[in-house]
Amino acid sequence: MLTWMDSLKGRSMMRLASFSDEEMLNIIDLAAQLKARRRAGVRGDLLHRKNIALIFEKSSTRTRNSTLIAVRDEGGNGEYLTRPDIHFGKKESVKDTARVLGRIYDGILFRGFRQSDCEDLAKYSGVPVWNGLTDDYHPTQIFADLLTVRETFGSLEGVTVAYVGDGRNNVANSLMMGCAKCAIDYVCCCPRELESDAAVLAEAEEVAKRNGVSIRVCNDPFDGVKGANVLYTDVWVSMGEEAKTAERIALLRPYQINMDLMKATGNLGGKLMFLHCLPAFHDFNTEVTRECGALEVSDEVFESEYSKVFEESENRMHTIKALLVSALCDRGEI
Repeated sequence: MLTWMDSLKGRSMMRLASFSDEEMLNIIDLAAQLKARRRAGVRGDLLHRKNIALIFEKSSTRTRNSTLIAVRDEGGNGEYLTRPDIHFGKKESVKDTARVLGRIYDGILFRGFRQSDCEDLAKYSGVPVWNGLTDDYHPTQIFADLLTVRETFGSLEGVTVAYVGDGRNNVANSLMMGCAKCAIDYVCCCPRELESDAAVLAEAEEVAKRNGVSIRVCNDPFDGVKGANVLYTDVWVSMGEEAKTAERIALLRPYQINMDLMKATGNLGGKLMFLHCLPAFHDFNTEVTRECGALEVSDEVFESEYSKVFEESENRMHTIKALLVSALCDRGEI
């Protein structure tokens, strides 16, 4: 029997702060149930005749495919829309686009640049809107991360997550809040130049304090990762910041997750895992790494027994499905 909270019905998700701690944990529970259901060979109809628009300004492998398959698994339809496909923000305002699509679709997943565009879609469309990534936040990713941690360790209790790299990007912002809400100790290992925004940090610290856990920022990665159970990183250059590639590589070289950093946790023989939202510059088979070598993570770590990145990637589908189902499906439709 699938279960989720009534308060999630009809809800948009701009960022994790919009959910209560209980609601967030409930979505992770629902994702685990939906994953087990799919692995048992069940394809349902929880989204039967539901139509979801996917507005994507940024390229995507995981978010696009996870959403489309999540919808199709449950009998719905997803329509992939890029900037050349619609007049979004160019010939037509975001507000007008929202009012058009909201009369056609049952929900919208947005992956783009400006957080304000995502919020305007939710404000004016009249249907649930989910943030699939903006420059500020990446909430759908964090649900997948936390489900992976829970599956691997059996529980989220007593876990410490260390994020290593660009501490003010969208993944770091959302991961910090996700850990705070799920009572996970969190440390951000980053250079001073790339520390979290003060307001974003303060908001997460308030939640962490309420849940009896800590949030720290540490500029020394080898000091920061001590005692960590999860080492997490992201690309050093976010989409839209390609002009800063050389600068970021030089600044972040000391923050590469390699086996020496994994050993520095003190947990190499115990409770330890590596996560990355992907894509990852870990080998020499991309245009960037052929010239620069491995960047944010070494190939040794990426291909090691500690790496759960492909389990994490699969979990994007199950957690996005949980968000869609909890917002669009009535309890009586189960």
